[in-house]
Amino acid sequence: MNKSYRILVVNPGSTSTKIAVYDNEKELFTETIKHSYDEMKQFETIYSQLDFRKNIVLKVLESKNIDLNSLDAIAGRGGNMKPVDGGTYLVNEAMVEDLKVGVMGQHASNLGGIIAYEIGRPLGLKSYVVDPVVVDEFEEISRISGMPEIPRKSKDHPLNSKAVARKAAVELGGKYEELNFLTAHLGGGISIGVHRKGRIIDVNNALDGDGPFSPERTGGLPVGGLVDLCFSGKYTKKEIRKKIVGNGGLMAYLGTNDGREVKKMIQEGDKKAELIYRAMAYQISKQIGAGAAVLKGNVDAIVLTGGLAFDSEFIDWIKERVDFISKVMVYPGEYEMIALTQGVIRVLNGVEELREYK
Repeated sequence: MNKSYRILVVNPGSTSTKIAVYDNEKELFTETIKHSYDEMKQFETIYSQLDFRKNIVLKVLESKNIDLNSLDAIAGRGGNMKPVDGGTYLVNEAMVEDLKVGVMGQHASNLGGIIAYEIGRPLGLKSYVVDPVVVDEFEEISRISGMPEIPRKSKDHPLNSKAVARKAAVELGGKYEELNFLTAHLGGGISIGVHRKGRIIDVNNALDGDGPFSPERTGGLPVGGLVDLCFSGKYTKKEIRKKIVGNGGLMAYLGTNDGREVKKMIQEGDKKAELIYRAMAYQISKQIGAGAAVLKGNVDAIVLTGGLAFDSEFIDWIKERVDFISKVMVYPGEYEMIALTQGVIRVLNGVEELREYK
């Protein structure tokens, strides 16, 4: 019989810190602390936020009457360390150092593993990260772009995508490591992952301009037109980057990155809003079709998740184009907190091998 474990989960985002405690998979509480612009502008770097964020976590635990000595392990969101295979990793000094300097970029998620380590070390507890943002399970053929100087990269939503694929596998009566899935994470960024027997062997770069456009990102663009825009003299490099990530997609066409606002515009008769919203579903469907080709049509299920998956009409627009490929399963929202917990539990129960970061 498997032991019961109490696990603290810490998930830092750009403007929030999510904190939860689980007894195995039973949630004792979850709390999201929002951070204002004025609070965050005092910090020059992500790492300089460490004490601020860690103290917030400790205060929340105190307010919930959670004794630190009752914890068995701590899980943190995995940030921009060196690219790794998916799985659960013990936080060690090498990882902390790489997260501190941001070897693959600076993001609030870099603090997840560090906070876990800082809280756990004095207590003699081990800390873990699960399916960090830098999961890279590409095969060599997936990396070829057409220009040797610009290889394709794996930048997507592995934690949530793998979590919902595991949920789908359970519903199908199988194991994630034995099945093939196409996952679509439909949030501020949109990524379509090709999962073959437990590995994401291909995915569009959801951050850097690849795949479908999203509520605030352009996705892939006609390259010639982008080159002309870059050298038009109208924009700085920083401004172009902002047009690609932040001010692209729905934001560029409709002035909002909120799907609910777009639905309201459509209900009020805005034909342009409907065209653009349908076009986003159209591009998502095309990317799913491309993923099906990678798997040679051997797809056990198409799994849709993320905030946009709450919109049943939007989901229907995708389904009508892709349900000929395979069964479509929908898990709205995100499952990052429980996914972090489950990854640690799999290791503690010996179901999955703990991975070492080097």
